[in-house]
Amino acid sequence: MKPDSVPNNYLLQKAEHREFVEAVENLGKVVKQQGPIDEKTAHLIQLAAAVAIRSEGSTHSHVRRALAAGASAAEIHHAIILLTSTIGFPTVAAALSWVQDILGEPAAD
Repeated sequence: MKPDSVPNNYLLQKAEHREFVEAVENLGKVVKQQGPIDEKTAHLIQLAAAVAIRSEGSTHSHVRRALAAGASAAEIHHAIILLTSTIGFPTVAAALSWVQDILGEPAAD
């Protein structure tokens, strides 16, 4: 899958349950407007939550969204490694591999 493409399963769910998916999308927009947190920070927070619940698909989605909102690869990585003492290294390591699915393979040292 291309890093900026929408997963086929999401498109299928949206086609089969259009009103439901639109309601979920609208909820996301509304809650972001309810406070002072900027869009980039909001996506980094949601990325951290996705990692914490071990959701690979949601992690992919929030990496894409954070990038679109102006987050750098370094900010995305930092948002995840900050979780190490809370959720543990194995989960953080898995999440970093999911990030690489979107960002591409890191350069070899």
